[in-house]
Amino acid sequence: MAKNLFNKVKAGDLELKEKVVTINRVTKTTKGGRTFSFSALVVVGNENGVVGHGLGKAKEVQEAITKGIDDAKKNLIKIPIHHGTIPHDQLAKEGAAKVLIKPAAHGTGVIAGGSMRAVLESAGITDVLAKSLGSANPHNVVKATFKALGMLREPIQVARTRNVSMKKVFNG
Repeated sequence: MAKNLFNKVKAGDLELKEKVVTINRVTKTTKGGRTFSFSALVVVGNENGVVGHGLGKAKEVQEAITKGIDDAKKNLIKIPIHHGTIPHDQLAKEGAAKVLIKPAAHGTGVIAGGSMRAVLESAGITDVLAKSLGSANPHNVVKATFKALGMLREPIQVARTRNVSMKKVFNG
C-alpha cells in the first residue's frame, strides 16, 4: 500500500472557492413520524494547488452547506501542479470507487465526471484526463480523488528519494 503523502495546509489567509458536490435529503422515522434533514458534500479550493473536502449535516440545506465548508477548510491538502496538469499518472481506491488520473497536454481541459471534476477544478488543474471506475458514489469518488492527488509527487522529490539527478528521473 502506498504511503500517505498528504501535505496538510491551514486555511488561514487563503482565498477559497466552494463547490457543492451533492446534497442528500435524509429521513429518520420516529414514533411521531418522519424527521427530514440534509447532508451536503462540499469541495473548497484556491484554484492554485490547495483543495479540501467536507461533509455537513443539518436540518436546513444552507446550514448543512456551511458546516460542509467549515469541515472542508479543516481537511486542506497541497498538491503539485506543473503547467496546469499533474506530474504523473495515479490510481487510487476508496471503498468500491476507483479513480484514475493522467496528465494531459495544454489545451485538453478537465476531462472528468461530476464529483471528480469539482475536485480537480477546485485544485486549479486545467488539463487532466480522469476516469472513475467502479462505484459512482460521490462520497467515495471524492475521497478516492483526494487519495490520488495526495499520492502525487514532485519530480524533485522523486529524484531525492531515488538519490539520482533530475535528468535521470525524466530519461529513465
